[in-house]
Amino acid sequence: MGEPGTELVHSIVIAARIEEAWAEITRLDGKQRAMMDAVLDSTLEPGAPLHYRSPDGKRVFVVGRVVEVDPPRLLSHTLRLTMRDNPWTAVSWQLEEVDGGTRVMLRNSSWPEGVKRLGKVDSTWKGILVALKQVVETGDVSSGLKVRYALMRAFMWAMPAGTKAGNVPEPPGIGQAV
Repeated sequence: MGEPGTELVHSIVIAARIEEAWAEITRLDGKQRAMMDAVLDSTLEPGAPLHYRSPDGKRVFVVGRVVEVDPPRLLSHTLRLTMRDNPWTAVSWQLEEVDGGTRVMLRNSSWPEGVKRLGKVDSTWKGILVALKQVVETGDVSSGLKVRYALMRAFMWAMPAGTKAGNVPEPPGIGQAV
């Protein structure tokens, strides 16, 4: 990771302590409401695999490896979306205390030039940050997101075969060719 290319950058201020925002971003004990109800599966140690799975564990939506962890300020990992043949990219969650709460800055970098559907990924990240703010500040997501999540669960059977847990290969090690 780290090659030149397109970088998506978004930030949001959450009216909460940095530890609360960090706890939600790194939640391992259940659904991450802001991440479309996916369950984060990782030890969150450098070099460890990282997966965002369906709550029943039958589907994997994101695969990657942890690059760096500095609680409660930084989580950096590689990422590949399993829905399509997407490239490997790098994601960095940076948290800092600011007046009024915590600024969460998300960077999704190393996108190859000319990659398709980048606008969709960009709008998804924006939505995830808005949902993260809702979850940390209120404990839940909006009614509209609840409906969207329910529809996603209802049509899980129609997801690409590449998202089935048994079809998702382990991510390459840090520094290995992807």
